[in-house]
Amino acid sequence: MSERTALDLTTKYLGLTLKNPLIASASPLSHKLETIQKLEEAGASAVVFFSLFEEQIVRESMELHHHATFGTESYAEALSFFPEPSNYVLTPDEYLVHLAEAKRNVKIPIIGSLNGFTKGGWIKYAKRIQEAGADALELNIYYLPTDASKTAADVEQQYLDVFQTVKGSVTIPVAVKLSPYFSSMANMAKKFDDAGADGLVLFNRFYQPDIDLENLEVVANVLLSTPQAMRLPLRWIAILHGHLKCSLAATSGVHDAQDVLKMLMVGANATMLCSSLLKNGPQYVQQILSEMTQWMQEREYESVSQMQGSMSQKSCPNPQAFERANYIKVLESYTYNPVKRS
Repeated sequence: MSERTALDLTTKYLGLTLKNPLIASASPLSHKLETIQKLEEAGASAVVFFSLFEEQIVRESMELHHHATFGTESYAEALSFFPEPSNYVLTPDEYLVHLAEAKRNVKIPIIGSLNGFTKGGWIKYAKRIQEAGADALELNIYYLPTDASKTAADVEQQYLDVFQTVKGSVTIPVAVKLSPYFSSMANMAKKFDDAGADGLVLFNRFYQPDIDLENLEVVANVLLSTPQAMRLPLRWIAILHGHLKCSLAATSGVHDAQDVLKMLMVGANATMLCSSLLKNGPQYVQQILSEMTQWMQEREYESVSQMQGSMSQKSCPNPQAFERANYIKVLESYTYNPVKRS
């Protein structure tokens, strides 16, 4: 590549033109304006805000209703089914004020985040997030179906109903953050695409509970992702690239420049960074960008778009055979070499 050729790192995500594919994912990093500004200074192309939860909005609404109807048949006991207000960093209204403040103080896109799983009044906050200035909205449908009477089709329809209600209430782009646990992931992705999703974020991580053996109670146990976690979104983005109209963003396990490059190669429009930034700080974005740029220059790439999808499944005439071939290669490539003990 000629030294006079400028490297073009821009990418399109949700119809937005981003200066590079590195987005700060929804996390505590967006709790403070100062940190959001540091992310922008380090080179992040956009920031996804931490989530506003359905339970948080519903609880606030119930509290307001209870106090407004005190002495009637309104029961405060119902509030015990929701997390305590202290579990949340900001109230819903404070969230909107914080988002609006971020929009006034940074130039990069700010993407709001709603987390829920049922149709209901909480969805009105999608419009309020838009009114606060969000450039787009990420809908995180976090739902673990435990009712054995619900079929896969029932669960899929619930996801689609929530999305369509949110999508119908706003004009800004809406991305859906999905779990990988659908019986036919490709078909579900297509259903969201057909329903008008502007993007899919692959994948949501289900945080598994742990057990405290001393106190004999279930406890929360948050573990940050490891680079190994990227294999799942890597695989599915490679499968879906070129078959959907919507954008594809990779999240979970994206820790360094090599991970970003791999995701772009299989067809990601953007990569979401979370655990790596929580471990290394906002300034780590700059290091990833530097290493990514160096790798591209050494191999004479001129742009991100030149790389995107170059190693996806799109050009394979038989996707099923492609997957089986890779599956067999993995299994047959491992050999057992027992350790000799003296």
